[in-house]
Amino acid sequence: MNQYVTGSMIRKSREAKKMTQAELAAALKVSDKAVSKWETGRSYPDITLIEPLAKALGVSTIELLSGESVTNRNRAFDMKKVRIYVCPICGNVIFAAGEAVISCCGIVLPPLEAETPGEHCLFPLRVERVEDEYFVSIDHPMEKEHYITFMAAVAGDRVEIRKLYPEGPAEARFKICQTEFLYYYCNKHGLYVKKI
Repeated sequence: MNQYVTGSMIRKSREAKKMTQAELAAALKVSDKAVSKWETGRSYPDITLIEPLAKALGVSTIELLSGESVTNRNRAFDMKKVRIYVCPICGNVIFAAGEAVISCCGIVLPPLEAETPGEHCLFPLRVERVEDEYFVSIDHPMEKEHYITFMAAVAGDRVEIRKLYPEGPAEARFKICQTEFLYYYCNKHGLYVKKI
């Protein structure tokens, strides 16, 4: 059986909360011998206990399962390091200001790698300045099977996203204020980025 929770993480987290094995056992309605076996690696908590165990220890389930504490070293986020995740099942779009473990529809999503559209790109992105906005458009098919699902503008402190739909126009407007990058996502060919 593969170990899906590390005993040392359980012990370390329990001790950090100044809990005894008996106190942790009482909180989970198990015996203190069970907790002892978990901490020494002689047995593992039932999968139904993972979430309550993490809550009792004051850690995330990810920390409990990986055996590593997660500490926030991010003193100031930078939206230029944005990571974009798209669920292949439901199409959900998730932006994160850095590396993250993101899941949707029961699967862990990898961050998308944005390509820079080269001169060979069939559908170049057009960016026009209209007063205090960028008008962004692309001559891309907008059919149910092949279309641009979203466009996004990224500035140093924010992300603006515009959801697009099949049979609609492949265009959007974004505030100019500090916008540095424009992203767009083709449901067949992936993510592209253009620096302004």
